[in-house]
Amino acid sequence: MIEASKLKTVVLSMDSSQLPLDLGHRPALGREDFLIAPCNEVAVAWIDRWPDWPGHALAFYGPSGCGKTHLAHVWQSESAAISITADDLLSHDPDELLVKQKNCILDCPERDLEISAELQRKLFHLFNFVREEGGTMLFTGQEAPARWAVSLPDLSSRLSAVPSFEMGSPDDFLFEALLVKLFYDRQLTISKEVLRFLVLRLDRSFEAAREIVSNLDQASLASQREITIPFAKAILQKFHSQN
Repeated sequence: MIEASKLKTVVLSMDSSQLPLDLGHRPALGREDFLIAPCNEVAVAWIDRWPDWPGHALAFYGPSGCGKTHLAHVWQSESAAISITADDLLSHDPDELLVKQKNCILDCPERDLEISAELQRKLFHLFNFVREEGGTMLFTGQEAPARWAVSLPDLSSRLSAVPSFEMGSPDDFLFEALLVKLFYDRQLTISKEVLRFLVLRLDRSFEAAREIVSNLDQASLASQREITIPFAKAILQKFHSQN
């Protein structure tokens, strides 16, 4: 079981001031720390409860970049689950995919509702196989499994019964805390003014935060310049033009 989260205070030097933040903190077991906030704390609580889940399947859903895949990796590190894609299912039978491990993650494509008849048949087979073998399934996607447009009645009834928990986009506090942590991980100093400038202009996603911090780090190193608002503005304009 993953240890209960603890509050961690991060204090970063910000020019002539300091920015203290109390962050919900948990180790991502080989990946970046996962920051806990109201938009994801219910999902995190269910990860902590594993294997005491109400059934053999659970689902996290939400917009792209909300952290559901990251949280699935946290569970994967704890459960040794195997990640399975739709292509994997179409190419192999469940007993071929789950030879030594009966826990699995099915990370659904962005278009959750585009599920062919053959994929539905394979998914139904996987669902039953994991249950019969005493394993656990974790679904991730943009929509809850109960909303997937499936035509196979038995699969539809099973998906409708899967407990599903929504993960929202990061709010201002979580997004700001995420940026602080990403800068801190790279040993970069950043003023509160630059931080707020970025928070107000970036898409609320973990991917956007990681990409802009990486771009700022590389550009700052290349030019040997501090990250000021004009500097961040120039890099942000370039970042947006490429995305």
